[in-house]
Amino acid sequence: MGSGIWSTDVYDAADRYRRATGASAFSYSDSGARTVHPAIDPRGAVRESRDSAEHPQSTPIAVLFDVTGSMGHVPRVLQTKLPQLLGLLLRQGYARDPQIMFGAIGDATCDRVPLQVGQFESDNRMDDDLGRIVLEGGGGGQMTESYELAMYFMARHTATDSWDKRGRRGYLFIIGDELAYPRVKAREVARLIGDDVREDVGLRQIVDEVTRRWDTYYLLPAGSHYSGNATVLDHWRGLLGQQAVELDDLDAVCETIALTIGLGEQAIDLDEGLRDLDRAGSTATGTVSRALARLDGGRRTEVAALPVTRTDGRGVTRL
Repeated sequence: MGSGIWSTDVYDAADRYRRATGASAFSYSDSGARTVHPAIDPRGAVRESRDSAEHPQSTPIAVLFDVTGSMGHVPRVLQTKLPQLLGLLLRQGYARDPQIMFGAIGDATCDRVPLQVGQFESDNRMDDDLGRIVLEGGGGGQMTESYELAMYFMARHTATDSWDKRGRRGYLFIIGDELAYPRVKAREVARLIGDDVREDVGLRQIVDEVTRRWDTYYLLPAGSHYSGNATVLDHWRGLLGQQAVELDDLDAVCETIALTIGLGEQAIDLDEGLRDLDRAGSTATGTVSRALARLDGGRRTEVAALPVTRTDGRGVTRL
């Protein structure tokens, strides 16, 4: 997947049509659907980000968000801010040939739709995938959701030319406000993904697997039930270190993602990114500055599995 070019004009036309007709951007969920949409069903699926003549240096970006409880409004915020996210990545040159995948996380112990995973897309089909997500709003009520199951999928059911050809990790953003379960349960993997896993997989092991190929961030936004909770923050910082990031404004999530990628690709430093936000008329500058101050200046650690020439987000070759 990943062909085509994002068009803000196409996005705006679709938005105007929905407003005129009273249609929802999340029509599948708002119609009362309670089963996973076939296009984003993870069972038996592998999601691929591949190079092409149109996109020769694909940069895979996965955004997976908790849709339980107070987090259920997150995809609606993301959908309204897609133009800002794509504008920064493309027009400002933060990443070469970005291909974005959206997915949703619930609780595999009790939810009807605990894992939904879209395709990597370069064009407006990423908006279509968002619209197919079931916003279940359930959850188990015990400060734990199935983030580990989503990480299992990302570790073992994705394939990217960025890694296979260039030894460069993709970007994975998990947006949530609770803990992961301590193990990936074999019975849940069999039921929801279709793998025959003989035994449970420990959380630390699956984090190590996913971070080998994915530069992984956990975003904890304000306004969620456990925002600012020390137990949640300590849990994720123990797993991901400084890449567990607090946001004091959910509306800043797209700008935070874009600037995190720009920093990781060494296309900008934080001051440059904040100036870009100001020029774009964003109100998120303060939130992004506070959230990303600790990430500024850090270089991505690449695994030298292949002899590669690295290229930053502005097309400058770096050996």
